[in-house]
Amino acid sequence: MDGDSAPLAEIARIADETGALLLVDDAHGAGAVGDAGRGSCAMQHIRPDILVITFGKAFGVSGAAVLCSTRLGDYFLQFARHLIYSTAMPPAQAEAISAALAIVRSDEGNTLRALLQARIEHFRAGAAPLAWRLSPSVSAIQPLIVGDNHRTLALSDALRKKGVWTVPIRPPTVQSGSARLRITLSAAHTPADINMLLEALHACSR
Repeated sequence: MDGDSAPLAEIARIADETGALLLVDDAHGAGAVGDAGRGSCAMQHIRPDILVITFGKAFGVSGAAVLCSTRLGDYFLQFARHLIYSTAMPPAQAEAISAALAIVRSDEGNTLRALLQARIEHFRAGAAPLAWRLSPSVSAIQPLIVGDNHRTLALSDALRKKGVWTVPIRPPTVQSGSARLRITLSAAHTPADINMLLEALHACSR
């Protein structure tokens, strides 16, 4: 909800020193950051014991994967109730994920990641003068901290009337007094889309 990044290298060091298993859920990093979209762990040069990635964000499909050693995988196959009582992924979905992975690893994937970074920088530069606090996020998640619950809802409603969809997030999902709009950017957004969002935000701040 803050669009921040965990200090994975430091966490990995502590886990290694204490003999703890390290599990990383890289839902927003896999496919979107790092060389060839390898994600947050690759960026910070760590290899967790368990890596969870989703196919519902950068991959644009659905489902998820748990990446781990063969030994841990065998354990999950025997004892993970959610896996034991779930239904297998449809072949068509597996094929779609394979096609998405090929794009993530390709030059097209590199181009899309560069476009996403450009959209993030465009938005942050234009949103800097706003009355509301912008979370220090360099990810696609750009939280605009409004604070008051009613004002957050009112701002979301006002933006919707201007053709801009933003999601209001309130306690207990976030800390009391930190209600916000959770703005999610993508490579599919054009500079005109970002300008429309910024113009709507500036109009609502007056």
